[in-house]
Formats: sequence, structure tokens, C-alpha cells
Amino acid sequence: MIIMKTILIIDDEPVMLDLLSLYLSPLGYRCIKVDSGLKGIKYLEENNVDLILLDIMMPEMDGWETCKKIRKHWDTPIIMLTARDAKEDIVKGLKGGADDYISKPFDEEELVARIEAVLRRQKNNHGVIQFNGLSLDQDAFQLQFKGININLTPKEFGLITLFLTNQNIVFTREHLITSIWGYEVSTEDRTIDSHIRNLRKKLRKAGFPAEKYLQTVWGIGYKWSNNE
Repeated sequence: MIIMKTILIIDDEPVMLDLLSLYLSPLGYRCIKVDSGLKGIKYLEENNVDLILLDIMMPEMDGWETCKKIRKHWDTPIIMLTARDAKEDIVKGLKGGADDYISKPFDEEELVARIEAVLRRQKNNHGVIQFNGLSLDQDAFQLQFKGININLTPKEFGLITLFLTNQNIVFTREHLITSIWGYEVSTEDRTIDSHIRNLRKKLRKAGFPAEKYLQTVWGIGYKWSNNE
């Protein structure tokens, strides 16, 4: 199964939004178009995307400021779109957290090549899962929310890893026991409930709205909802 990559396009010019979508949609990319940095940040608060195309010259909040605000909470790759190709502007964007840039007017093939290159680099960082400010590093056995560490027990880490890698799937308590504790362990349902309760508490303490995403499915078990 081919998984469609989602690209968030942030540009105040409707013509540019339509043009970029026209270029990218036939190549299998799902394009989300917003016309301001504030709307882009609002979208990211509720949705996951694979890459952001961000215009620099926008009213109210320019691309540099938008990039800085995004970087405070998300590690999503960002390619800056600019009509200004002065060296200082390029350096400013890269220092602000952008992964790459492309100058307007741009060549379609170059744009696609840069997008593919940035996505390849992101793919190589396979041990990290991002979700609305949460960052789960499976290799380092580490969970962070907006850069702040959340200390978890091995069982709690196993639970949130299972949920984040299987979003919107309902797990029975029996399934969770088998997946996290193993077939040979005799564990009661209330042990699962206790671990879920502790996991939610730690997420809430860090500022993450745990109840919104780690949901109880009454009479069955639990699921992680991505709210989409």
C-alpha cells in the first residue's frame, strides 16, 4: 500500500497556492493550502503533515517568524519559498530552522527534487515518531513534549509506542497485556487500567491533552485517536 505524503503549503498568494498544488497533487502528494502563518500553525495543532512549504514574504507574520514558532513545537521538515535569494535571507531562514529553500520563480523539477530529498532525510530518522508536539524516540527510549522529557517506565513506554504506531486502532485489554507483558505473564485488566491512568497523568503533567487522544473505548479497551 502506498502511503500518500501530506504537504502543508503556507503562502498568502492564492495563485501560488493553486500552482503548487497543481504541480504536486498529480505526483501523489496531498496538499493542504492555507494563506497565513497563523492558519498554518493552527492546522498543525490538530493535524500531522510530512512537509511544509513556507513562503517568506507574508503580511502579519512573515515566514521567518512562522518558521521559528513551528520549530518550538514540531520537527516537521520545512522548505522556504522566497522571491529574495540574497545570501543573508537564505542564511536567516536556515538558522531559523528551515531544512531547505527554493527561490521564486522556481523550476518544477527542482522543487520536486528538493521535496523528495528532504523527505528522504526525514525517513532516515526512522526511530522518531512525531505527534502534535510529542516526540517519541524509540532508539533512545525517550519521550518528550515540546522538548521537555517525560520519564516513563518500560511498560508505559511500550504502551505509548504501540498506540502511536497504531493510531485509531482499538486495543482490547487482552491484546495490550499480550503485546506489552507477553503470553506467559498472568496480568489482570486493572493492571492495564492502572498503567494507562499513570501514562495519562504524566502526559497531562507535561501539558499534553492526554484524554483527547488516549481514549477509553468502553467495554473493549483503549485507542489513540489522531482526531482526523
